[in-house]
Amino acid sequence: MTTHLDSPDAAQRGQRLWRRVLGNVAAAPVSLGCMLVFWVAGAAVAGFADGFRVPLAATARSFPEHWWVLFSSAFWARNLAGYLLGAALLLTVGVLVERHIGSRRFAAAAVTGQLLGVAAATGFVAVAAGVMGDWTRQMSGHLFVGPTALVCGALMASTASMTTLWRRRVRLVVFALLGLLALYNGGFADLVRLFSAIAGALVGPVLSGRKPRTPHPVSSRHEGRVLIALLVAITAVGPVLAGLAPHAVGPLSVLRFLFTNIQPVDPQTLQTLCADPAQAKDCAAAQLQLRAGAGGTFMAVLPSFMLLVLADGLRRGRRFAWAGTLLIQGALSAMALVTIIGVLQPTAPDTAATEGLAAMDAAVYGHPLTLALPLLLPVLLSVLLLSKRGLFPVQAPHGTYPHLAALLTALALVLGMVYLGAGVLMAGDFAPVPGLGELLADIPDRFLPLGYMFDLSPAFVPQSSATVVLYEGVGITFWAFTGVALLRTFLRPAHDRHSLDQDRARAIITTQEGGSLVWMTTWPGNSYWFAPSGQSFVAYRVIGGIALTLGPPVGPGGAQEEAFDEFTALCALNGWSPCFYSVPQELKKHAIASGWASVQVAQETILDLKSLTFKGKKFQDIRTAMNNAAKAGVRAEWTSYPAATLPVQAQIQEISEEWVADKKIPEMGFTLGSLDELNDPEVRCLIAIDNDKKVHAVTSWLPVYRDGTVIGWTLDFIRRRTTGLRASTEFLIASAATSLKEEGCEFISLSGAPLAQPPHSDRTTDPPPVPTGMDRLLDQLGTTLEPIYGFRSLLGFKAKFQPRYVPLYMLYPDPAALPAIGNAVTRAYLPKMRFGQGLSLARTLLRTLLTKTPKSRRTPPPALILPKTAPPFPGNPIYSDAPLADRPEGT
Repeated sequence: MTTHLDSPDAAQRGQRLWRRVLGNVAAAPVSLGCMLVFWVAGAAVAGFADGFRVPLAATARSFPEHWWVLFSSAFWARNLAGYLLGAALLLTVGVLVERHIGSRRFAAAAVTGQLLGVAAATGFVAVAAGVMGDWTRQMSGHLFVGPTALVCGALMASTASMTTLWRRRVRLVVFALLGLLALYNGGFADLVRLFSAIAGALVGPVLSGRKPRTPHPVSSRHEGRVLIALLVAITAVGPVLAGLAPHAVGPLSVLRFLFTNIQPVDPQTLQTLCADPAQAKDCAAAQLQLRAGAGGTFMAVLPSFMLLVLADGLRRGRRFAWAGTLLIQGALSAMALVTIIGVLQPTAPDTAATEGLAAMDAAVYGHPLTLALPLLLPVLLSVLLLSKRGLFPVQAPHGTYPHLAALLTALALVLGMVYLGAGVLMAGDFAPVPGLGELLADIPDRFLPLGYMFDLSPAFVPQSSATVVLYEGVGITFWAFTGVALLRTFLRPAHDRHSLDQDRARAIITTQEGGSLVWMTTWPGNSYWFAPSGQSFVAYRVIGGIALTLGPPVGPGGAQEEAFDEFTALCALNGWSPCFYSVPQELKKHAIASGWASVQVAQETILDLKSLTFKGKKFQDIRTAMNNAAKAGVRAEWTSYPAATLPVQAQIQEISEEWVADKKIPEMGFTLGSLDELNDPEVRCLIAIDNDKKVHAVTSWLPVYRDGTVIGWTLDFIRRRTTGLRASTEFLIASAATSLKEEGCEFISLSGAPLAQPPHSDRTTDPPPVPTGMDRLLDQLGTTLEPIYGFRSLLGFKAKFQPRYVPLYMLYPDPAALPAIGNAVTRAYLPKMRFGQGLSLARTLLRTLLTKTPKSRRTPPPALILPKTAPPFPGNPIYSDAPLADRPEGT
């Protein structure tokens, strides 16, 4: 019987794969040539033997006498392992990079990275000798050989031609890895690779035909969490690597004494200690260090293990992970301070602490800077975590962590009883033999990392394999279980994060009546006021004394005006100025009758599904988009973000982050959703996906309930891959309308477009309202902001679907509060805008105002131009050839 692996199809696939690999290698002649020179030179001159280093190897002392080693050092390695590693890098990273940017640019980037990397590292060693002489003296004797710097320079140069998302990710990972090696291991080769990568990143834009530009560090909330989690993970792994490296001399290598403080014990020293009865405890401590095996190593790296676990929680936005990481960093700061004090103060002789502190000798703490860095690192991380507290709002369901604490307490008690009972039975296998009281007193120590106790001599140590397992197994079992339990709490579905008020609000939404934007009231950041009847609520946030609501009161239609009055009274009682934002015409009439003022802030676009048919000339663009999708093999699929497969989730994240990374302002919020709001099982996603499982675009739809039944859906999240199918967003909206019509829904809302007005013939109000001073101000503001946000372009895009327009208003009781209201609305939409981003926005607005066309020659606003005839212009991605993913945030 022929197996699947032996079938002709499997053989043909293997042959095609092999031919593809060979074709890729053959298409990278520079990488292939470097590898051949590397191996031929090693075989002919060095014979792959260890020791043939100078002058073919670059060192800090061989330059400038042997200037040519700047380049020649790339084609020799120290031993056979180095040759294998270099060949692997050239055949993998080198080949991929060369195929991506071309052979000429690859060669130029590789040579530049190699030369500048070695030269910059050599210069750094010479300059830093006067500042951190001990480090540079230990490092200057190290060598650099091999093609790793060459590959690093070419790789970083290639990022200039990558998409924004992958450029950021590759640079972050490479620089983080190389920086970790330089700071912790601190070898000359680590510096060469780091400087080569920097040189490649600088020369990359030049090779791509454009000037280097300062990157804009704008990221979404989701990616901000990922970056912080990665930073925490790197700082956790670094000390472990430094502890495992036998010759780590980097400025942060001393942190291994806070993490992996398992020092090798010299047999002669052990014999001397144990021969003196007065040093029995020191003898036991040395024996414990000598016996520290896998279990002792795990307990020594326990802080790193817990930080890695918490880093996963940070990536998911968990508040508990944020607090736990902050606690550990605070503890490390305190321990670093205690360690520094111990170094600066004399230590009593004949103690184990003397041995431990002796390991941190003058060669390590030879300069005040090296003494301060270990303390500064956890302090800086603590400051970063405190400043980014808002990125981690996700809380576990009620009772999660009290239950976990009770479970861990019970586990600790059980393990303690097991240790006590087994210790009594095997007391003879300890030295010295412990009594019941000594075993009982030793139980807390079993849960502490071994590295923290190097200055505390143990009362007894295990002598047999069984007692070693018992002695070390208690802590390993407890902390391994703790790590797994924490990960499980982080893996709980995101929709369980809702507070009791959010759950109560959702219950009212699904059983009563609300507008098309009502589901946005369930998003994080809102507070809730519930009417005394319990049937209505108002979602609001207090910013600068303004109680800014998200929409009108939610609840039974007849109780909306009563809830409006009651919430207004609550605001007066608390000294707030109320402001109802994005409310319909009906509530406006009640507010006007009560003496309030109003201003139109957006136009909501509604598609009535019962009468919708994409027929006729006015829907020609929509039909073209659907036909092009069918020809390209792109189809629309319903899913939800939590239920989507991991590849689909990853592609949605990629599409979203690529859009955000190109912006000069942070991701907007309030009525504009992001990945956080997408992660809700009640929110449906419609994706454009082809036969190769590539996601071209994604839209999200929020439910609209009436008396417990979904009657419509509101478009929220809509983004497109820059290299994906053109007009895929039109295809998705049209597909959603067709599909939801078949499901029996009454309408879909394309949401609102702020600061934009449709042609008067399309409006529902008649006659046209007389514009007020505030209306004219907002119209001018919309014109000014159009190049940045493109709200009018967005409204023009939605006009393709021939919607019904519904005006949305902002209601306020006191015109004198308008400046404060404007500040509140701005901070609600852009709560994370930094000072520098605000200046960038102001410069753009000023430049727009100074270069505006005279009124007599100005073209009509884009919202007044039909899609077919709209000319392309900067800032209008809907009508130009710019990809739809570059359109304004939200819908």
